[in-house]
Amino acid sequence: MAEQQKERLATSHAVVRGVMAATIGGSLLLLSGLTLTGTVIGLTVLTPLLVLFGPVLVPAAIAVFLLVAGFVTSGGFGLAALSVLSWMYKYLTGRRPPGSEQLEQARARLASKARDIKESAQHRIDQAQSS
Repeated sequence: MAEQQKERLATSHAVVRGVMAATIGGSLLLLSGLTLTGTVIGLTVLTPLLVLFGPVLVPAAIAVFLLVAGFVTSGGFGLAALSVLSWMYKYLTGRRPPGSEQLEQARARLASKARDIKESAQHRIDQAQSS
């Protein structure tokens, strides 16, 4: 008896899932159809206007795009500069910002390589002078 109830419950859940999926799918299909219809009607109405005003609208749109792109780029560079200055302030005041350990490791490796190159150059100079 308990198995039959479990089967009925599983079947009813499957039916509910199917009905919900069909409802959501149908709603989305209707919405996409309405969007397509609105797009076609809008293009039909606006195409003559775009043909008439195209020589004015296209350069204006390009100018607006360039203006907006310039402001967005300027804001991005400003934000990047502020974050770098904030990181440098934290680093210089000793608060150990993220990445400072990597900077210290790179500095140590660079100093080690510089010492190696200096010693190698000094060795070569000494060999050349003794010859």
